[in-house]
Amino acid sequence: MTRKRHKRGKKSWLTATAVVCVLGLVVWVSLFVALNNKKVALTEPFVLYIPTGSNYSQVMDSLCTNNCLEDTAFFSMLARYKKYPSNVRPGRYVIEPQMSVNALVNKLRSGNQDAQSVTIGKFRTKQALAGRLAKKFEFDSVQMITALNNDSLMRTLGFTARNAIAIFISNTYEFYWNVTPENLIKRMSTEFDNFWNDSRCKKLEKTGLSRVEAITLASIIEEETNMNDEKADIASVYLNRLRKGMLLQADPTVKFALQDFSLRRILNKHLQYDSPYNTYIYKGLPPAPICIPSAESVDAVLENKRTDYYYFCAKEDFSGYHNFANSMEEHNINANKFRKALNKRKIYK
Repeated sequence: MTRKRHKRGKKSWLTATAVVCVLGLVVWVSLFVALNNKKVALTEPFVLYIPTGSNYSQVMDSLCTNNCLEDTAFFSMLARYKKYPSNVRPGRYVIEPQMSVNALVNKLRSGNQDAQSVTIGKFRTKQALAGRLAKKFEFDSVQMITALNNDSLMRTLGFTARNAIAIFISNTYEFYWNVTPENLIKRMSTEFDNFWNDSRCKKLEKTGLSRVEAITLASIIEEETNMNDEKADIASVYLNRLRKGMLLQADPTVKFALQDFSLRRILNKHLQYDSPYNTYIYKGLPPAPICIPSAESVDAVLENKRTDYYYFCAKEDFSGYHNFANSMEEHNINANKFRKALNKRKIYK
């Protein structure tokens, strides 16, 4: 009798265990299906920004406000199961349509944020550059300006607060949204060193310029013309004048000194403005670049083209090209042609 009861009890235990296993398997399969089938409620990509210091509630508010989730309860359950509330990481996250909720939680929890492309173009001032960058990153323009004006930081990288803009090489880069201004500048220092490869450094030696000086001269050329095929000629004019100890007399440096980039005509009163950037008054290169030049302008300096040009003037046909001259007499003829063309078009300032 006892043996029969024992067999009956063992059989019941086995049956119960089997039922539990089956139920567990059903629950596991259901959860697996849910994990892969529960999708975000988006028809187009959405960029979620999580500022530094954000908590889980703020992330949930952002997801719900922007209608990213169909089943907030499921997201919350899964997020808590994976301990996301205590692992919120700041950043820029692109949420794609048809992305599973499971994949979204994993992405946010791991901090696998998406980089963004940022183009560094021809910015003339640190303020203009900082204003542009502030629109792309978590930091604001004041924080960026503060970092650029940090002479201690800039000197550790081989620059100064005054010529800090020289560290930026015109190109398109990828950054994380929550990068700090200091780390962005350090990344630019690395890109600067990469730009100055062996080939460019060998060419630089022949010009007698430092890297920052070459960037500074290239910035003047960048402002003088958009025509890449004559940049080497313009560079030759300035290199010739530097070698001879002549004033550069570069109109773009006067515009920079005045901080008036709308000027189309440089008048005698403008040339008298006292500033270290005014190359009509002070010999040599200005103390820092007057814009971020393109690689083409830098390479035009490094080409170190040999000409006998000491002057150039915009062509009177307003084509964007220039007339070059090796004597003041010839240059005056060219300048008078352009002056008459300006008057004819009633361009007086």
